[in-house]
Amino acid sequence: MLRTLTIRDFVIVDAIELEFFSGFSVFTGETGAGKSILIDALQLALGGRGEASMVREGAPKADITADFALTPEAAEWLAHNEFAVEEGGALLRRVIDNAGRSKAFINGVAATAAQLRELGEMLVDIHGQHAHQSLLKLEAQRALLDNQIAVREPSARADMQAVSAAYKTWRALSRQLEEFETNSRNVLLERERLEWQVGELDKLAPKPGEWLEISNEHSRLSHAASLLEGAQEALSAISESDHPILSQLAALNQKLGKLVDVDAGLRAVLDCMEPARIQLQEAVYALNDYIDKVELDPARLREVDARMEALHSSARKFRVQPEELPGEHAQLAAKLRQLADASDIDGLRQQEQKAKEVYLRAADKLSGLRAEAARALGEQVTIAMQELSMSGGRFEVALNAGEPSAHGLEQVEFLVAGHAGVAPRSLAKVASGGELARISLAISVITSHATVTPTLIFDEVDSGIGGGVAEVVGRLLKRLGQQRQVLCVTHLPQVASQASQHFQVAKGTLDSGKTVSRIDVLGSRARVEEVARMLGGIEITETTRKHARELLAS
Repeated sequence: MLRTLTIRDFVIVDAIELEFFSGFSVFTGETGAGKSILIDALQLALGGRGEASMVREGAPKADITADFALTPEAAEWLAHNEFAVEEGGALLRRVIDNAGRSKAFINGVAATAAQLRELGEMLVDIHGQHAHQSLLKLEAQRALLDNQIAVREPSARADMQAVSAAYKTWRALSRQLEEFETNSRNVLLERERLEWQVGELDKLAPKPGEWLEISNEHSRLSHAASLLEGAQEALSAISESDHPILSQLAALNQKLGKLVDVDAGLRAVLDCMEPARIQLQEAVYALNDYIDKVELDPARLREVDARMEALHSSARKFRVQPEELPGEHAQLAAKLRQLADASDIDGLRQQEQKAKEVYLRAADKLSGLRAEAARALGEQVTIAMQELSMSGGRFEVALNAGEPSAHGLEQVEFLVAGHAGVAPRSLAKVASGGELARISLAISVITSHATVTPTLIFDEVDSGIGGGVAEVVGRLLKRLGQQRQVLCVTHLPQVASQASQHFQVAKGTLDSGKTVSRIDVLGSRARVEEVARMLGGIEITETTRKHARELLAS
């Protein structure tokens, strides 16, 4: 659960540190006092989008830190992502400077906003004040039902992903089949062209690195006579002439060796000349070896000439360099294989049919899970509607057959009957604003029972509700607070009176004249005054105070 929330220089908040407990807590205050700013700040700490406008005017940065007690799932996530676990908690921090730059931290270690969001989803579930409007969209209705399924059966998430993946595979093959049937003549012409090109290169069979090897061999063979002559001339000068260099150098070394005994100053010269003699001797060995290997082979030269001409000719034909022919061969062969597979219309039809069958099996399994979840959700919301002064009303989740999609075979639609004897109709068509708000709240409370998220936040989800219904709403949230930590921003005294912890949000003015928002934890006497204000408006009378005390006592 959320233990503390620290906010500094955020919108109209200068510095606030709040401590939270388990159970049901409410935030109340005048309109515009900044009640929803708290939710916005918490959402920022949970990885929401940050903007420079969130920084309090005149401040360099906004800094929000939320401290949560850990759930086993969150602790496992921290360990998997190599974040330290400190005192059994998760410290989520977000800093936005006045240029709009953002920094994020988890337990003091730099993190990304995406990591904050991923961890935050395990810790907090926020129901916004406009949640009932999103319920009018069929996509939101499907997502809500699927989320219920996934919460109750975690393995169902993999089933939904399997449906999406199978649909993509099936549709890709279907498009390929349609394209082939539409452009079959063009495909056949392209296939014939590729077959001729690949056939030409198959005959030539160019090998990687062959051009460099054959170029070197051609150069060596074409210059064999001059190479042999030059090597022989060098060998003769060094060791086989009348006065070979090697013999002269050896004689000089011998003479200097005797003179070193007379003057040691010649030692340095001798040390330089002796290695030269050794290197010349090595050169003699190398030249002899080279001369033995060099051959005059006119036949091989003709073969190499012919191969080089063939490679040159093909390179010009395919408009590539000779050394690029092996890569061109492989690329054209791969295209031909792909086209051959694609042009096998019967084989392609079989693949498409198999992919469709895989999709239908996965979608049918998901349909079964949805049918079961739809019945359960319909029954639970119907029961809640009776509590929320919609006696005789009924809620159903219809699974209408639709076109196959990545989300399955059916379209999810919420149906409602406002009272007994009326057939349920689409939620978007029959629910008034007040009814929609009550149904939305009932769904929020019911879906929250199924989730494992420890902290639930309701941001004015009770708008459009009043009177006795508001008191029922307060009791529902209080009952939910016995199982989870529930935080609620409300303007209804009947809801506020049910809370175990009451925060009042108010505007104030600093000495500098700037407006700031402050939050106070209310004691019993202050709660009476605040509930009385919510009941009676600007002028608080003893009668409204008495009514407030009665609400709090109940």
